[in-house]
Amino acid sequence: MKVIIDSAIPFLKGVLEPFAEVEYLAGSEFTSGVVADADALIVRTRTRCDRALLEGSKVQFIATATIGFDHIDLDYCAARGIEVTTAAGCNARGVLQWVASVLVYLSKLHNFTPQERTIGIVGVGNVGSLVKEYAEHWGFRVLCCDPPRQEREHLDFIPLEQLLPQVDILTLHTPLDSTTRGMINTQTLASLHKGGVVINASRGEVATTESLLREDITCAIDVWEHEPDIDTRLLEKAVVATPHIAGYSLQGKANASAMALRALAKHFNLPLNNWYPVTVPHIAPKNIDWQQLVATIDNYCDIVAQSAPLKNGEEFEHLRNNYNYRAEYF
Repeated sequence: MKVIIDSAIPFLKGVLEPFAEVEYLAGSEFTSGVVADADALIVRTRTRCDRALLEGSKVQFIATATIGFDHIDLDYCAARGIEVTTAAGCNARGVLQWVASVLVYLSKLHNFTPQERTIGIVGVGNVGSLVKEYAEHWGFRVLCCDPPRQEREHLDFIPLEQLLPQVDILTLHTPLDSTTRGMINTQTLASLHKGGVVINASRGEVATTESLLREDITCAIDVWEHEPDIDTRLLEKAVVATPHIAGYSLQGKANASAMALRALAKHFNLPLNNWYPVTVPHIAPKNIDWQQLVATIDNYCDIVAQSAPLKNGEEFEHLRNNYNYRAEYF
């Protein structure tokens, strides 16, 4: 059996070697010729898994060590009988803590308390649900928009066009698909009031660059259209600008690697169903109040320091691939 693994995925080197031939490549190095004799791939978002890559190959299993799957042609894989798994939820607390650091920074920048602001959450899945829980605990008023969940579960969510005029801070946590691509655009964002804030830690293409360049709003951006070739105008404007690393916590990365490896082990009947990196400590979820958050968050995720390298012109992909994973703490 042959497995090809994205070399930027941590903790996996040496784990599968007793059971398979293993090759480690940069995400951009996955080509049709390279994967032709592979049985399984473990990838990130930088590898497009579609007919162009997979046609004629032996690949029967793909694990992406990411929560997103828009880089995988699911219809083609299903037609070919290729099993696809994701690491949904792996880094939810990492993203939560990135958002928390942004909220603390904004509160200092704009001199507000949580009780004085309304947050609108678009996408209330693994990440958005945590942001809702903690934001309410910290004292923010929270409104939610998630049309698929609303249709399925009949919750107290509201449509985007009703949410936007009511919020001070908009935070995006949706997957990227045909319904969310460009959902935040010049027309929809027009109803966000002057001085509003947009936080995007979902996918860059959910919000158009042009809409975020509106002069009278503040932006905190982790994900960008056309990564890694990001728009320098938005980079200059954004008060927070990070290179798609909101979920790059130590525990989040360990979870992603473990979920990918366990799924592969299950598919190929390997004795690794409970594998987790021994070097990474588990952190028990806990409540933390706003005062504790303000006092501690910079020790774990100093958002100004996190933004500085990209703001200072360092290369996006280099920063992302060489990021020093943050430790989660709540």
